[in-house]
Amino acid sequence: MKAVRFSAFGPPLDVVQVVDETPGELAPGEALVEVVATPINPSDIMTLSGQYGLLPKLPAVPGNEGVGRVVEVSGSSAVRPGQHVFLPMGAGTWRTHLKAKAERLLPLPEGADPLQLAMLSINPPTAELLLHAFIQPQPGEWVMQNAANSAVGRYLITLAKREGLKTVNVVRREDLVPELRELGADVVLVDGPELPAKVREATGGANIRLGIDAVGGSATTRLGDSLAPGGIVVNYGAMSGKGPSLSPAATIFKDVTLRGFWLVSWMNKTPRQEQAALMQRMAKLVAEGVLYAPVEATFPLENIKEALTRAMEGGRQGKVLLTPAGPVGGK
Repeated sequence: MKAVRFSAFGPPLDVVQVVDETPGELAPGEALVEVVATPINPSDIMTLSGQYGLLPKLPAVPGNEGVGRVVEVSGSSAVRPGQHVFLPMGAGTWRTHLKAKAERLLPLPEGADPLQLAMLSINPPTAELLLHAFIQPQPGEWVMQNAANSAVGRYLITLAKREGLKTVNVVRREDLVPELRELGADVVLVDGPELPAKVREATGGANIRLGIDAVGGSATTRLGDSLAPGGIVVNYGAMSGKGPSLSPAATIFKDVTLRGFWLVSWMNKTPRQEQAALMQRMAKLVAEGVLYAPVEATFPLENIKEALTRAMEGGRQGKVLLTPAGPVGGK
């Protein structure tokens, strides 16, 4: 059994190593799970570099979500050997096997793509909550987001369209426009100094109350300048490496406000029953093929540095996942 481990924070390629480990005997109520697929998320890379909002005690195993196959169970009927399950959030999933409380393991929907389900626990709920946790948009209303080609961005386009919402989607490359339009985006614009004017022209001067920001820095400023008076910019990431900021024109003259969103905080204050209901809704949509995120590549655990290199590259066409148990078929 092997795991990716890091004992210091720093450049991800410098701090990770693959090590042998022995999970040890199962305690009553525990299950041993073979990890089938686990994604490399931006939060994982930020954790390795020591920049994330919640850092583990070192040494640690990265990885916050994924799917696996139950190998053995001790003293519990919650799951059975051979059953495929979601891995617990924050369990350190970049390893071949992990132990978990059997009652925390939710079975996968039958017949669904395991690679898509491996990406379920963080990005789809984030997209759903970004749409509804701050305002209650009505059918026909516009919402706006940057980093629209990200996994969260793609999920958000699909979820918004299902609810009759219209989306303005901001990207950094012109070649992303056709594929996002095909996904269901109403407007796709390339970011730049003239973004607010382009948004007004593309939407007919619509009053946009919600802007969703994953970039930070001046990209947040342009998002805020594109909103209607009283609008809200919700920041959930800093892909630019800079903190979010609004212009005086937005804050003073339009009363635009800046809020932050972190899924961990939402989970810490939300009853488990409500969390489970959200996950079940998202899992159903993934199983039905409604929610889908492209996969750039998969790598065995031993190739973690190659996988991280690909995950940190610009211009990717999808997510990078680790498949510790061997190749996994997917869409």
